[in-house]
Amino acid sequence: MPNGNTATKGRHGSVSPLYDPAAYGRAIASDYDSLYSTVPETDEAVAMLAELSDGGPILEMGIGTGRLALPLQARGIAVAGIEGSQEMVDVLRAKPGGGDISVTVGNFADAAVDGEFSVVVLALHTIFGLPTPDDQIRCFANAAEHLEPGGVFVIEARVMDAGDFTGGQSVAPRFSDDQQVELQVQRFDVVTQRVEVTNVHLSNAGVRLNSYVNQYTTPREFDLMARIAGLRLRDRWEGWGGEPFTAHSRCHVSVYELPA
Repeated sequence: MPNGNTATKGRHGSVSPLYDPAAYGRAIASDYDSLYSTVPETDEAVAMLAELSDGGPILEMGIGTGRLALPLQARGIAVAGIEGSQEMVDVLRAKPGGGDISVTVGNFADAAVDGEFSVVVLALHTIFGLPTPDDQIRCFANAAEHLEPGGVFVIEARVMDAGDFTGGQSVAPRFSDDQQVELQVQRFDVVTQRVEVTNVHLSNAGVRLNSYVNQYTTPREFDLMARIAGLRLRDRWEGWGGEPFTAHSRCHVSVYELPA
């Protein structure tokens, strides 16, 4: 979920100024795996993506250090990736099998990858790292251009409730185990839907902070972005296990199909 101070240009035109797609990974790549080793639903996500692909190739936008890509590859599925940070790619390359995955370094709203894919996936709320709705619309268009007819674009994203914030701010535990705890401090502007986030990671090794700015988008807004890109909503679940999405859900996994 990067945020920075450089303008770049890709296949769909200039991205918003003051945006550096490499900033998040550059800041956290060296200890990303140790910090986020307890991310929930990884196994469920891999199983669902493998089912959706039906053995076809998968493109992961924001592939990072390979949390999803490596176990998908171990299932015999061809995986390619787009990643904003060369530092994150370097960590992926150092892992067994990581050197066999083709990764394009660039902004996933614009970067082009050869071939067509059964599934394009953007997990862990990473689409919010794109700084404006226009950038997110271009991301949908880019995903559609990489899909084969009948293929799907899968987004995992959180659902925010203004009632979770007091005076526009909140502090909540993100995850924990017997070795570490992470608290998330957020400042939410309900008018612009901009979210300033600081993750406070506590462990026996000390305190680790990482901060970024997100552009929140509701599920209904994503549906409109999909229609602009020629995609249609096929399924929406609360999580990777296929749980029903309800008014009380605080996360969604949305599956958008490119008509055959």
